[in-house]
Amino acid sequence: MIKSKMFIAGIAAAAFLSSCTSKEQAPGMTSVSKPDSTGMQTASSDTLPKDTTVATGDNSENSLDWNGTYEAVVPCADCPGIKTSLTLNKDKTFSITEEYIDRKSKNEDKGTFEWDATGSFITLKGKSAKYKYKVGENKLIQLDMDGGEIDGPNKDLYVFKKK
Repeated sequence: MIKSKMFIAGIAAAAFLSSCTSKEQAPGMTSVSKPDSTGMQTASSDTLPKDTTVATGDNSENSLDWNGTYEAVVPCADCPGIKTSLTLNKDKTFSITEEYIDRKSKNEDKGTFEWDATGSFITLKGKSAKYKYKVGENKLIQLDMDGGEIDGPNKDLYVFKKK
């Protein structure tokens, strides 16, 4: 009698525990989780989607209407400034024109750009243009080559406004 009660209690416990396990899987995934050395359930590396985005929640990349043309006159060491026009396209391509004021010098470049992991900054990948920008509402803030904001009395000249 005691053995049959223990047997029934064992079956009930097994049924209860199995009802707590998720049976749903995302399409294309082969397993949900596997125990680690401590017996805890952890996500299996082969269950994670291959194309995951690090940034979550609202960020510049997914919340702002960032594509379009931005303009600024950035400082120049030996001229009154560089009139710059930068166009960002939805397909992550760009074109940039830099015209040196009071000179007959103009640079043009095209290429692609990449978002950082937070979805807040972009880096241009052109033939010569390798600039970094912080993306804001209807503006871009040009950063230094290390990705830091440019400081000093002329810092406002590095803010590009959307046309």
